[in-house]
Amino acid sequence: MSLKRFHLAVLLVLCGASLAFAQGLPAASPASVGVSAERLDRMSDVVQDYVDHGRIAGVVTWMARGGKVVQFGSYGQMDVERHQPMRKDAIFRIASMSKAVTSVAAMILMEEGKLLLSDPVSKFIPAFKQTSVAVPPPGGSAAGGRFAIVPARREIRIRDLMTHTSGISYGTGLAADQYKAAGIQGWYLADKKESIASLVDRLAALPFDAQPGEKFIYGFSTDVLGAVIEKASGTDLETFFRTRIFEPLKMVDSSFFLPGEKRDRLATVYSATPDGHIGRAPEGGMGQGDYVNGPRACLSGGAGLLSTASDYGRFLQMLLNGGELDGVRLLGPKTVEWMTANHLGGLYQEGLGFGLGFEIIVDPGRAGRLGSVGAYGWGSAYYPRYFVDPQEKLVALFLCQLIPAGNLDLHEKLGVLMYQSIVGPVPPAPAAAAKTR
Repeated sequence: MSLKRFHLAVLLVLCGASLAFAQGLPAASPASVGVSAERLDRMSDVVQDYVDHGRIAGVVTWMARGGKVVQFGSYGQMDVERHQPMRKDAIFRIASMSKAVTSVAAMILMEEGKLLLSDPVSKFIPAFKQTSVAVPPPGGSAAGGRFAIVPARREIRIRDLMTHTSGISYGTGLAADQYKAAGIQGWYLADKKESIASLVDRLAALPFDAQPGEKFIYGFSTDVLGAVIEKASGTDLETFFRTRIFEPLKMVDSSFFLPGEKRDRLATVYSATPDGHIGRAPEGGMGQGDYVNGPRACLSGGAGLLSTASDYGRFLQMLLNGGELDGVRLLGPKTVEWMTANHLGGLYQEGLGFGLGFEIIVDPGRAGRLGSVGAYGWGSAYYPRYFVDPQEKLVALFLCQLIPAGNLDLHEKLGVLMYQSIVGPVPPAPAAAAKTR
C-alpha cells in the first residue's frame, strides 16, 4: 500500500471512530464500573425469551454507569413481516419521552431570563387568560354527559404545565364530546395540519378537568409548554430543539419527523392481541403514525419526537451529569437538581413524586419499586421507558414499539434486572495530572 493510501485509510478509520463516539457514549467493561456481566446476561435472556414467545417484536436495551456504556443490546426484529432484525441504531417513536426534552428546553429559557415558572401561561398565549373547568352539575351526577362549566379560580402557570397540575387532560373527562368535536383528543398530533400554536389556542377555549394546582392530571400540558417555548424563544420548536439541544449533544437521529433516507431504520409498531401475542399495528394514527409522509405541521412537545438509544442516552447522561456532556453545558447543576425534586408533595402517588417533567422515587418501599431515593424517569405510550439514578450513577433505556401493550410485565422486570446487575460502586475518576510549568 502506498503511503498516500495508508494515510487515507487511517483518516477514514479515525473519522469513523469519531462519528461512532458522537452518536453514543464511550463503552467500558461492566466490571470496571461495578456491574456484573454475568448478571447483565439475565436481562438479555429475559428479553430474548419474550421475543421468542412472540410477546414483543423487537427491543433495544442500553445501560450506562459512570458515563460508560456497559450494555447495549438489540433483540428480535424491527419488522417481523419483512424479517428485518432489530438494529441498535433503530429509530423509535418515543411519544411521552418527548416531555423530558421539552422540559429541558423550558428550563434553558428560564436560565436565560426569558420566562419564570411563576409566569401565567397567558403572558405568552393570551387565549389562556381566562380558562374554564368542567364539573358535575350542582346537586346531581355527571351521568348522561351532563356537567356544568365554571371559571378557573386562577390562571394556569408555567409550573402547572411542567408538573401536570394545570387541570388539562387529553380530552377524556366530562367534556370529552367537546374535545372530540374540536378534533383535540388524545396525545397523538402528528396527523394534524395546523401548528401547535393554533391547536393550543383552540384548546384554551375548552373546559379543563380540574382547577389549576389541585390535581395531577396527565394531558396536553407539555404541548402547551411547547407553544410557550415557541413564543418565548421566537422560533419554532423543531428549530429550538435542533439548535439548542440535539446539535450541541450530537443527537444526530432525533427529530419530530423522519427524513426519507432514514425510513428503513424506523421500527415497526405492533399491538398486543387478546391471545397474548402481537400483530402489526394499523397504518397512520397512533399505529405506524404520520412521521414520514404526514403533514409535518404540528410539533408536539408532549409526544411527537423520534430518537435512538444512543441519542436519548446522551440526553439522559447530560441530565445525570448535572446539565453537561462532553464539555457542552445546557443547564446549571442546581437547575437539574430543581427539576428532579418532588414538586407535588403527596399529590402524585404513594412513595413517588413528580418534578418538572419527571416521575421521582421518594420512598422505594412505599412505592414498591426497586431503586434509589431521587431516581427519576418516565415512559411512552409505545412502551419504552428510561431510568436515571444519580446515587448509582446509572442511566438505563428500554426501547420498543408496542401499543397497546396489553398485560405485558416487561417494564417491571427490566427495572429489577438492571438494578440486580449492580454489585459494587463506581470507582472514582482518576485525579487530573498536575501541569508542569
